[in-house]
This record gives sequence, structure tokens and C-alpha cells, in this order.
Amino acid sequence: MLSIRDCLDYCDLTDEEVALIAEHEEIPDAAAAQVCCGLVQTPEGVMVLTNFMLELIERANACGDVRKAERAASVCARFMKDHPLPH
Repeated sequence: MLSIRDCLDYCDLTDEEVALIAEHEEIPDAAAAQVCCGLVQTPEGVMVLTNFMLELIERANACGDVRKAERAASVCARFMKDHPLPH
């Protein structure tokens, strides 16, 4: 049986990235890990994940939660660097 860590290592995702998606989708981290591992396999899926993270940044800024917005922006920037979209 694969662990969540095995899944994330296979997909080259971090715990922080999965946590943001879990927060966005309001699902447990384990479920988010499965969703992320599937989506990160295609450019369209990477775009979906990127948009989820950007939405979280916008929400945090709208609520005045600067610290949360900065954390999400840092995680999103790392994700976009690791999973660049083709032009």
C-alpha cells in the first residue's frame, strides 16, 4: 500500500501545496493528495491547481489576512516554478 508521502514524492508535490488545495476544496489532506497527483500530470491540471492557489491568495487578501496570503503566495510561486506551464 502506498502512503500519502509515496504519492506526493511520485508526483513531486509538497505537503504545503497539498494543504492549500485541501483548504481550497475543503477536503482532507489525504483526499487532496489524490486529487493533486492526478491533476499535476497534465498542463490543464497544473493550471487548475495554480488557479486554486491564486484564488486562496485573493481570498486571504480580501479578508485582510496578510500572513496567510504571503504563505499561499510563497507556496504558489514554488509550485509554478516546479510545474511551469507551456506557452
